[in-house]
Amino acid sequence: MIYCCEEHVELALEIAIDEHGTAPNMEKLPEEQQLSTTCEYCQNRAIYVVAN
Repeated sequence: MIYCCEEHVELALEIAIDEHGTAPNMEKLPEEQQLSTTCEYCQNRAIYVVAN
């Protein structure tokens, strides 16, 4: 699972495809999780979770 902000969502999708060879699921984090979860590529608030 990759937690990412709006700016890095395309990068997270590309990495997930490269690692698993299939299209990943992308879901918006619930509002309460957005407050405490940071993007894995920067320290901004995560908005999406990308996972297979």
